[in-house]
Amino acid sequence: MAAASDSAHRRPLKVGLILPETERQMNGGSARWRDLHEMAMLGEEIGADSLWFTDHLIHRVPGEEPRGMWECWSLISALAAITHRAEIGTLVLCSSFRNPALLAKMADTVEEISGGRLILGIGAGWNEPEYRAFGYPFDRRTARFAEALQILTRLLRTGQIDFQGEFYEARDCELRPRGPRPGGPPIVVGASHAGPRMLALAAEYGDGWNTWFSSTGNTLAGLQPLLDRADEACRAAGRDPASLERSAAVIVEVGPHEPSAMTGPPITGSPAEIAATLRAHADAGVSHLQVWLEPNTPAGIAAFAPVLEELDKG
Repeated sequence: MAAASDSAHRRPLKVGLILPETERQMNGGSARWRDLHEMAMLGEEIGADSLWFTDHLIHRVPGEEPRGMWECWSLISALAAITHRAEIGTLVLCSSFRNPALLAKMADTVEEISGGRLILGIGAGWNEPEYRAFGYPFDRRTARFAEALQILTRLLRTGQIDFQGEFYEARDCELRPRGPRPGGPPIVVGASHAGPRMLALAAEYGDGWNTWFSSTGNTLAGLQPLLDRADEACRAAGRDPASLERSAAVIVEVGPHEPSAMTGPPITGSPAEIAATLRAHADAGVSHLQVWLEPNTPAGIAAFAPVLEELDKG
């Protein structure tokens, strides 16, 4: 994956939008498909490089009403069919929720539907209540993830695998037919806290690495130590650090909004000031940002358009 933006614009990095699939996250309201459809179309219209959904089943916090969400892969499949230019990505899939060989098949199919625009973000998961509620084992998540990642990457990159592990198996498994990219979609490993085991897996198997704003305080100063650890993991694996793409989720405030569950002080200011902050991420080595807008609504997307215009000035 390229270290610089592949955007048709002159912006210094790719900038995507995280769409609000979770209850009460669309400025206090809960998005229906018609809302997400509208926001995806508007995102493409203003020149967003990518569109993203997170992957959860239910959030339960003591003392709060639970938050449910629409299922990620179903939404990504729909985005593949209705969009035409923007990349579509998962931020990030929980490896425990889907058999890895079947997920490879699903990913290649969405690759075909989208014409080769999928970014497959995947991680080990963290939210124990949803594991318990939906019947998934919560123990040894990193070990399970390591096996799933081996199967997923081998199948997508070579089209075949014969694997017997402790948690998964894929015997004489083959992907046919193949999607438009012979090596499949880029695989981005979500390792928000940049722990050594997850970073080692990202360095060994990933095309990219991603972190969430709760791990950075939504600041470049908080992100920099994680970028340094990613460099160290690549060097330990004998890999050129520049070959691992870096991406990060950020919160950007573009107008008045209801309180949300997103944590961290938002990036604020005029469009030029916000663009300067995003540009500083590119200077630090980040090639793709996933933006959570406040408010995360069609009006919020429209208000973000001048930021992209400022970035496109180069």
